[in-house]
Amino acid sequence: MIDHDGFRPNVGIILSNRERRLFWGRRIGQNAWQFPQGGIRSDETPEQAMFRELQEEVGLDHHQVTILGSTRGWLRYHLPKRYIRRHCGPTCIGQKQVWFMLRVDCDEDAFQLDLSDKPEFDAWRWVRYWQPLTEVVYFKRHVYLQALEELAPSLYPEGAPARELRQQPRQSAGNALLRQRRG
Repeated sequence: MIDHDGFRPNVGIILSNRERRLFWGRRIGQNAWQFPQGGIRSDETPEQAMFRELQEEVGLDHHQVTILGSTRGWLRYHLPKRYIRRHCGPTCIGQKQVWFMLRVDCDEDAFQLDLSDKPEFDAWRWVRYWQPLTEVVYFKRHVYLQALEELAPSLYPEGAPARELRQQPRQSAGNALLRQRRG
């Protein structure tokens, strides 16, 4: 299902554990990491799609999580031109997503990445809140930032942790390069 602007409706899922670390999944057969996400079918609400995708990609049911929050509206990203398939209609230029913040209320042994016929992930780990911004594919980065900023109060009512992780790698790499040139 593609909307009249060329965006595919989608849900994004941010899972948090008791320590407020986030589930970070590695796409099967790739060195690419992301949050669970998936398309919304024409007969589904975003919440129904989120629970279906959660079951398909992570193996968790609705009774194993608590919804802490969701984005107020759609967050959009454009696909790079090389990923746009123009010869199969309708043309999809990107995704519009409703994001959900969930708390995991079960043990980690309940996670099952291989329940669907086409698993999305072959590994996962818990990461600090802002770490996904340093690892997600570049064209999704601004949507991840928007989702994490908007949903931070649902996980951190006292105030989200500083975003030093997002900026630190670039600064340290640049500083190391400067030191090499001077040395």
